[in-house]
Amino acid sequence: MWDEGYLGYDFGEHPLNPIRLDLTIRLARELGVLDRLEVLAPRPADEAQLLTAHTPDYLAAVRVASEDPSFAGFGLGTDDDPVFPGMYAASALIAGGSAIAAQHVWDGHSEHAVNIAGGLHHAMPGFASGFCVFNDVVIAIRTLLAAGARKIAYVDIDVHHGDGVQAAFYDDPRVLTISLHQDPRTLFPGTGLPIELGVGDAEGTSVNVALPPGTDDAGWLRAFNAVVPGAVRAFGPDVLVTQDGCDTHHEDPLANLELSVDGQRTAIAALHALAHEAANGKWVALGGGGYGVIRCVPRTWTHLLAEASGEPVPPETVVPAAWGEHLRKRGVRAELPRTMGEGHTPRPTPWAPGGDSWLDRSIGATRRAAFPLLGLDPDDPRD
Repeated sequence: MWDEGYLGYDFGEHPLNPIRLDLTIRLARELGVLDRLEVLAPRPADEAQLLTAHTPDYLAAVRVASEDPSFAGFGLGTDDDPVFPGMYAASALIAGGSAIAAQHVWDGHSEHAVNIAGGLHHAMPGFASGFCVFNDVVIAIRTLLAAGARKIAYVDIDVHHGDGVQAAFYDDPRVLTISLHQDPRTLFPGTGLPIELGVGDAEGTSVNVALPPGTDDAGWLRAFNAVVPGAVRAFGPDVLVTQDGCDTHHEDPLANLELSVDGQRTAIAALHALAHEAANGKWVALGGGGYGVIRCVPRTWTHLLAEASGEPVPPETVVPAAWGEHLRKRGVRAELPRTMGEGHTPRPTPWAPGGDSWLDRSIGATRRAAFPLLGLDPDDPRD
């Protein structure tokens, strides 16, 4: 899903700079990745679609804020979510793109669909939060449910907890939400502890892995492998939806994890494989956070697009000179990446019960809380 209109989601002087989307598409185009994909233009989500995730009063507030720069309220007009002209239209276009991606996969037009502008997982029904105005993830999942999906697994690998998506489906047993994120005691939004499990018939369908600051490729993948595949397989989804934020990168200015582009690329490949193993090959991949707009986001999300195309880009691939020249013409003087990887080869060791590191205690806490509710043995590494 791509349209230049996505670049209109622009808060101005703000960490969420739309240049990261432009640079991703330019890099993917230079490497020939887009030639292997059908590029579809999104349509804005209509009011009925937006109401599947948001309240009428909130939609009305976003409309007003789109034309009134002094507007404040409903989480808008803050440092995180400043208002800007055309906010409603730009946000609706992103939400519509994710809804079309979901419908395209469900209808069988393609196995995989990607919307790098999506993944705005913090927006709540009645207020904006964390750079997110409309929650396109919730809209995409509700699109799938309305179309007939029986079960959906959602995996969120952003450095921040996927709180808005968890909240939307906290009492819905049809949706498994899994979030791996920096420990909420150290980072926004302050939620996402292992004890957050869902309620009623949905107890056990919210799974949270709180990672210690400083977690690197090997540690992150150790946690992922110990929790995500087993939980998704046990749930048995019809579709896998992923939020592929790359603010886990070691250079990201807003968080404290230490992943490389190579680790993120490995995680994306694992999600792709899991879609084929556990979700009939149906994969809807969305963007998310990521504030290393030159050295991280374009490379990692180009890897996401390439993975979805079925032809991954080798990490030793040289970044095309034309891409760097575009940045130089824009006046960028930062050090540019030379290759599509960072020279790392992640080698995670398998998790086993009894480890005493902060990371292993976190993995164990998640497994003890959630795995029995999913019919799994929290102490058996095979689960």
